Amino acid sequence: MNSLIHKYNIPGPRYTSYPTVPYWDEAQFSQTQYLQTLKRSFDESNDSEGISLYIHLPFCESLCTFCACHKRITKKHSVEEPYIQAVLKEWQMYLDVFGRRPLIKEIHLGGGTPTFFSEANLKHLLETIFASADLAEEPELSFEGHPNNTRRTHIQTLYDLGFRRVSFGVQDYDPVVQKAIHRIQPYENVQSVTDAAREIGYESISHDLIFGLPFQTWQSMEQTIRRTIRQKPDRLAFYSYAHVPWIKGSGQRGYDENDLPSGEVKRALYENGKALLEELGYVEIGMDHFSLPSDKLYQSMLNKKIHRNFMGYTSSSTQVMVGLGVSAIGDSWYGFAQNEKVLEDYYARLEANELPIFRGHILNEEDLIVRRHILNLMCLLETHWDKPEQQFKELPEVLERLAEMQSDGLIEIGPDYLKITDAGRLFARNICMAFDLRMLRNQPETRIFSMTI
Repeated sequence: MNSLIHKYNIPGPRYTSYPTVPYWDEAQFSQTQYLQTLKRSFDESNDSEGISLYIHLPFCESLCTFCACHKRITKKHSVEEPYIQAVLKEWQMYLDVFGRRPLIKEIHLGGGTPTFFSEANLKHLLETIFASADLAEEPELSFEGHPNNTRRTHIQTLYDLGFRRVSFGVQDYDPVVQKAIHRIQPYENVQSVTDAAREIGYESISHDLIFGLPFQTWQSMEQTIRRTIRQKPDRLAFYSYAHVPWIKGSGQRGYDENDLPSGEVKRALYENGKALLEELGYVEIGMDHFSLPSDKLYQSMLNKKIHRNFMGYTSSSTQVMVGLGVSAIGDSWYGFAQNEKVLEDYYARLEANELPIFRGHILNEEDLIVRRHILNLMCLLETHWDKPEQQFKELPEVLERLAEMQSDGLIEIGPDYLKITDAGRLFARNICMAFDLRMLRNQPETRIFSMTI
């Protein structure tokens, strides 16, 4: 296995989209064209499946040095109301594009720290959105909570608004690791919010763990997993730490790269962690995720309904995902659009009565075919090309590039299908890279992605 790690541990995308953001054709992108694709997609799907909303709430009271999200560090809660008003103004602009009341199937509050915001402000934000739309019969409403500042009243308020899923960022319980990543978070805080969510009635509680953080060892990781399992979360995200300080600035420079586990150690953290989770009753879902068999995510995988987008894996999918808030990304299936990443620029665009989109990509026919193959591989660990609409000109070259992975036992290739083997699961990103025509045609001259393993 170590020889495979050395061979395949290279920089590569996480494939929350295709094309990946660095390969968007921004020069050919126009907001007008994107909104046309959004309206087209909305008209195609609204009556049957509805839309998804991702709302980015960027404020945090302190900086976690492992974090690669777009955030603004402040202890001033006076920033809440102006931001909520800006998001609601942006939402109204999308309502104008749609031309009729949308059906909302899914909402995810991400960040930053959504629970930085007061219960009253979150309630105002959501009730205003709900007043302008219809909710699906069984909507998927979820939020991310920081165990240090999530109050029981947060959990109750959002439950009363229809939220049934919550994700708590745990990362690691080891005090040495917590100090290095500036995330001092006692076990008791996580236990308290998990118990509260369960008592209130949440149907799916998720904990996020990260392997590959500075100073992590298997001994400390095992203790973190065992302490997590005591709380029996319904889902676990077991993420590989993405060390990209050259992209995100100084936030990830709070420790030396020599403090990070080597490739072999990091792989062992994953392999041992996976074995322990499976021993304790969890099932691996796609890449980086585990769930109990009773959770919707597992059921959606069995039913081949699982989806992956900028929010990660979801148990339902919609053709339209509207991104609201600074840095948020929207997806019309036929195009992507990202909002301004600097808060002041986001506000300025809205004050000028403009949607705050600053870049994007319109997918061509080839993009759409390749996107479907990569989604299949990331979600179902297999893909097929038995129909003409699943084929593209460079498919033979893709399969040729994968021949060595087939020899290494990572994939199985048939006449019109490809399946990722159990041994190949953690090399899923590498396998998808063979399909990534935009990246292959324009190899980066500098490092722009985290390592795949």
